[in-house]
Amino acid sequence: MTLKVYLESLGCRLNAAEIEQLGCQLLGGGFVPAQCLEEADVLVLNTCAVTAEASRKSRRRLNLLHRRNPQAAIAVLGCWVTAEPEAAGAQPGVNWVIPNAEKARAAEHILGAPAAPVPWVPGLWHHTRAFLPVQDGCDSACTYCYTRVLRGPAHSTPLPAVLAQAQSMIVQGAQEIVLTGVSLGAYGHDLPDHVRLADLVAALLEQTAVPRLRLSSVEPWDVDERLLQLWDNPRLCQQLHLPLQSGCETTLRRMGRRNTAAEFAARVAYVRTICPDIAVTTDIITGFPGETEADFAASLNFVEELGFARLHVFPYSERHGTAALRLSGTVPPQLRVARAAQMRALGDSLATAYRARFAGEVLPVLWERQDRAGRWRGLTGNYLEVVLESAADLHNTITSVRLLPGAGEIFTCAPIGG
Repeated sequence: MTLKVYLESLGCRLNAAEIEQLGCQLLGGGFVPAQCLEEADVLVLNTCAVTAEASRKSRRRLNLLHRRNPQAAIAVLGCWVTAEPEAAGAQPGVNWVIPNAEKARAAEHILGAPAAPVPWVPGLWHHTRAFLPVQDGCDSACTYCYTRVLRGPAHSTPLPAVLAQAQSMIVQGAQEIVLTGVSLGAYGHDLPDHVRLADLVAALLEQTAVPRLRLSSVEPWDVDERLLQLWDNPRLCQQLHLPLQSGCETTLRRMGRRNTAAEFAARVAYVRTICPDIAVTTDIITGFPGETEADFAASLNFVEELGFARLHVFPYSERHGTAALRLSGTVPPQLRVARAAQMRALGDSLATAYRARFAGEVLPVLWERQDRAGRWRGLTGNYLEVVLESAADLHNTITSVRLLPGAGEIFTCAPIGG
C-alpha cells in the first residue's frame, strides 16, 4: 500500500527549504503527497524556536495535527525539538523526534532506510518558488540569539553543489530560486578559495538561466559593494531583507550587533542609490533588556526615517543559553508587547506608503496558486502581493500586469491591455 505524507513548516525560509528537501527524499522512498493532513499516513512538522511564542506555536500546532488526524504517525523535527526534545517526544502521536543534528538523516529515520530523492517540482510542496538552502548556522555573537545556539557554527554548501541543485530546479521549471540560510551573508567563510555570497549570486546569474533569483535575510555587515553591484541585473529580485533589530545605538550595543544605526542607515542609502525601487525590509525587537522609553522612541524614529517596505516585529523573548539573560533592566512583558504593537502600526503605515508608489505601474508577477475565491495569487520581484481574476492556468508563470490603486495589503491587478 502506498503511504501518504503531509509536510508542514513553521518559521523561517530555511525551514521551508529543508522540509521541501525532506519531502523529495520521502517521495524517493515510495511516499506520495497527501492533499490534506486528514488523509495522511505520516505527518511531518518542522518546528521553530526563535522566540518563546514560536516554541508555544510549535507545540500547539503539533497537538492540532494530532487532533485532526489521530491515526497518523508524526515526525517532529527542527529547532523546537532541539531545544525541548523530551517535551516534543511526550506529545501524543509522535513517533520520530529529530533534532537539528539529525535533520539531514530525517528521511532515513522515517523510512527506516536511505532513499534516493526525486527531483523538486514547482508547487509539489505548496510553493512554486524554489527555496534553496546554501548555508546553516551562525558565528555572530548577538546576545539575544537563540537560533545560533540551536543551529551551531556557520557552514556552507560548496558552490558547485549549489549550482548543480539550482540547475536541477530550473530543469524542473523553477521560475524563481530563493537562497536561504541562517546567516546567508556568511556564505563561503568556511569554504576554501575565499568564496563569498557575491560569488555565489554572480555564478547563479551567469551560469544559469533562472528568470528570478531572490535572497533571504542578509546581515547588513555582509552586504558589500560587490554584492550590491549585482542588483544591476534585473533577474536579481528587488528586495533586500536587512535585519536591524533596533534603531537605538545603545540598544544595538547591548544586543552585540556588529553595526551602528548610522552605519545601517548609510548602507540602506547606498542600496537605494543603486536600486531606487528596492523593497528594503527588516526585523525589529522591542523591549530588549535596558530599553528605556527614550531608547524605544529613538528606534521608532529611526525606523520611520528609513521608510522600510515591511517590518517583522518581535517582542523580546528570554531564551536559555543566550547572553542577554545576564543583562539588567528587564522590560515588563506587557510593555514589550505594547511597544511591539506600536512598532507594527508604524510598519503598516510604511508598507502602505511603499505599496502606494506602485499603484498604476506595470510589473512582472510570478503566479503561485489560486485562493479559495479562484483568484490567482503571486509576487512581484519587489515582494508586492497581488491577485488576479483569470480563467487561464497561470500556475508557475511570470506575466506582466498593471497594479490597480486600492486599499489593503494585496494589490488587485489587470492584465496588460485589460
